[in-house]
Amino acid sequence: MNRRTIAALGLALGGAVLLSHTDMAFRTVWPPLAALLVIAATRHALTGLLAGAFAGALMLAGGNPWQAYLDLFADHLAPSLRSSWKLGAIAFTLILGGFAAVLERSGGFEALMRRWVKPGPGSARRLETAATGLGLLCFFDGLANSMVVGRVCRDLGDRCGVTRVKLAYIVDSTSSAVACVALISTWIAFQLSMIAESFAMAGRPANPYAVFLHSLPYNFHCWFTIVLLFVGVRARFHPGPMGTSERLAIAAGLPAAAPTTGPSDSGTGTFALTGAEAVRATMVPLAVLLLSFLVGFVALGAPRPLLPLTREKVVAAFGSDAGPLVLVLAGLAATAAAMVLFPRRAPAGPRRMTAAFGEGVRTMGGAIFILLAAWMLGSVLEALGTAKTLTALLLAGGAVALIPLLTFVTGAAISFATGTSWGTMGILFPLAIPAAAAAGADDRLLWVTVAAVFSGAVFGDHCSPFSDTTVVTSIACGVETHDHVRTQMPYALIAAFIACVVGFLPAGFGFPAAGSLLLGVALLVMLPRLWPGSVTGMGER
Repeated sequence: MNRRTIAALGLALGGAVLLSHTDMAFRTVWPPLAALLVIAATRHALTGLLAGAFAGALMLAGGNPWQAYLDLFADHLAPSLRSSWKLGAIAFTLILGGFAAVLERSGGFEALMRRWVKPGPGSARRLETAATGLGLLCFFDGLANSMVVGRVCRDLGDRCGVTRVKLAYIVDSTSSAVACVALISTWIAFQLSMIAESFAMAGRPANPYAVFLHSLPYNFHCWFTIVLLFVGVRARFHPGPMGTSERLAIAAGLPAAAPTTGPSDSGTGTFALTGAEAVRATMVPLAVLLLSFLVGFVALGAPRPLLPLTREKVVAAFGSDAGPLVLVLAGLAATAAAMVLFPRRAPAGPRRMTAAFGEGVRTMGGAIFILLAAWMLGSVLEALGTAKTLTALLLAGGAVALIPLLTFVTGAAISFATGTSWGTMGILFPLAIPAAAAAGADDRLLWVTVAAVFSGAVFGDHCSPFSDTTVVTSIACGVETHDHVRTQMPYALIAAFIACVVGFLPAGFGFPAAGSLLLGVALLVMLPRLWPGSVTGMGER
């Protein structure tokens, strides 16, 4: 533990002890500030969230550390573990982590990429488009997306003449942004649990999956990030340092076509998968995941009698309390399909498969601890009445309609400074939703605020040099983190600016999501014409 970490923890907990003996309104916002301080010092979301939660418990216990320790588990953690949504979140996150690892180890994704990208003129653009498609296909986990797409496409990209910083941008843009809006992913369990927690704190209990679905159209930064990626690939839009990198690559004469190569092991050890084997190993389990999810909701959540199945019954199914069970069952069904269809010709196939599942489950251990810490911090903030303090500030400034915009900007700043999307959600949800509800926000404005939390959290995950997604993407694509952040930052800022101007600001005043999305997409598509100097590499590379 270095001096900076010790100083941050000392300040966080020492401040809590001092504030525990005062009635200042500032004391209610000290726990999230303490969490941010520690995360910024340690670059570790779990440490920061635990420090913030313990700081709040200290204040509630009158500065008694032992009592605070006992209360933190008895009053702020144990009640969370009695919630079916939260238990389902833990189980599903672990299962899907194993599922993602099995798919990656099968080698199917690499085999599909090698079949999609053929040698010849224009192979660079084909590789970039295929990498984008693979990133969208790996919707189930942000980090797994970065590792799989980066490792699979790096060597192919070198042979096709795709710069590694451009590949890193593609990989990073289809990781967190896609996982955040996916109907089923390792993120969804965390997202749903935070929605349920924050709405309960606001005194507005709601079905978390229904709220998530309502918030999707308003998740402007994620949607605009994905749209801008397609513009960058298809129109060769390269603003700022990315343009410089592309021009240097063209001047250096990077290859315009991928040469014919020998068989690859495709991640399986000694052989290349056939096209049919690759589809079975990857696409079928993903189809099982989605179908199990959809069928499970209808079968377990729709009003009886089930037939005839109407639109109203389907809507009611997704608004039911069947979510936790459906998520777990869908994850189990997909994992079973991935194991059954795992390539048997792979060396030590069954052992390789089970080892991959175990490794995938273990990699999600950190996510589970972050989840638990976020729940404790939210419970502590509710007990302190932090939302009331923020509500008073909002009402004093007459800023109810600006809540989504302020939430997004705050989330973007937090996530960039700390590098943690889940940590940002864990801090913001217990603050923004109760405060917005107390300020008089209707259901629609609460949905926009939920989306603003998601968008703000993803901003940092997309471009912060401290983000695990940014670092993993850099490693997987073989670039320096500094170069990746520098070339990707203009894209992130463009998407964030348009999300603010045509998204969250007008949405706060009631402008429909469809109008904001159409306007934002139109602006993004027009960027190459409005900014022609940023269009490079239009040849047949």
